[in-house]
Amino acid sequence: MYMKEDKNNICLITNIGTHYRLPIFTKMAEEFSCSFFLGDKLDTEIKTFEYSNLPGFKKELTNIFFHNFYWQSGSVKLIFLPYKYYILDGEPYCLSSWIILLLAKLCGKETIAWTHGWYGRESVIKKVIKKVFYKLHSRLLIYSDYAIRLMEDVGIPSEKMFCIANSLDSYKEKGIRDTLQVTDIYQQHFHNESPTIIYCGRIQKRKKLEILIDCIEQLKAEGHRVNVIMVGEDVDNVNIEAYAEEHRVGGQVWMYGPCYDDNILAELFYNASVCVSPGNVGLTAIHSLSFGCPVITHGDFPYQMPEFEAIKPGVTGDFYERGSITDLKNKIKKWITISAPEREKTRMEAFKEIDTKWNIDYQINILKKVLSE
Repeated sequence: MYMKEDKNNICLITNIGTHYRLPIFTKMAEEFSCSFFLGDKLDTEIKTFEYSNLPGFKKELTNIFFHNFYWQSGSVKLIFLPYKYYILDGEPYCLSSWIILLLAKLCGKETIAWTHGWYGRESVIKKVIKKVFYKLHSRLLIYSDYAIRLMEDVGIPSEKMFCIANSLDSYKEKGIRDTLQVTDIYQQHFHNESPTIIYCGRIQKRKKLEILIDCIEQLKAEGHRVNVIMVGEDVDNVNIEAYAEEHRVGGQVWMYGPCYDDNILAELFYNASVCVSPGNVGLTAIHSLSFGCPVITHGDFPYQMPEFEAIKPGVTGDFYERGSITDLKNKIKKWITISAPEREKTRMEAFKEIDTKWNIDYQINILKKVLSE
């Protein structure tokens, strides 16, 4: 059983404080009196939370980039402070992490990686580097069981790996979902009774959203009119609106724009037939299932994000053959034609999946288990 020791027993060092991690970090501060040292930026733009709002926040670290590698200025000296456990990102690209790991061995400190681990598409050189890097850690918190299985296959001991999964603001979201009901939000906007597909996330070229528009066009030709709402900012000048107009389905597409209000997003997800992410899917899957909406994404797992594991084919969503418009169209047709009782059953299965694994309490229990060992 995990016992809270002195107030300075855990030091968490991460490359940046992404906005979705504020709830889990706040809970960690409460449960473990954790101290947080957060990086100032990445080489790509990403939304962060206000660091001063995090209990236990100690200092913002400066990330210095060298092409694909970076160094966190001020992080190495933290190993000499009176912390027992050091939780790191588990990124081999972070050069300062290598120094921290070596010094931790000399100082008798415990190091824990919180990491994606293996993807399944690593080159031979990457496999060697990653294997050495992860073996230097005392324990590994891996986002998915899929990655753990791959790491076991290359000789990383299973007993040092724990599936930490991922979460959003699960306490808040569970409270919201208890108030949800079917509304006419899509009928009001589209002025029809057709089923609606939702995509929520940044609109990027790698998300392959044109494939979704192609599917809508083909479904229309087959007599299945489908609406699409896209919630998110176009950060790559994808210009899906123009693509939709070109393919004569512009009136079926609602470019909602960015939204970070869970009360609004909850209604959008709850009333949609299915969430579709033609490219990879990450936390969008957790967000969608948290509000009862099944998810479709591709099934080429080495090119997926760990949250794909929340999708149970035929239960909480489906996987389609990556790049196949026909297969994606058929999977969409399946979910837009289910009955109202079947749709309600899907909501319950989605809630069950989130409540079982993809939530803050699950992650805290895994952390307690790791620290107790």
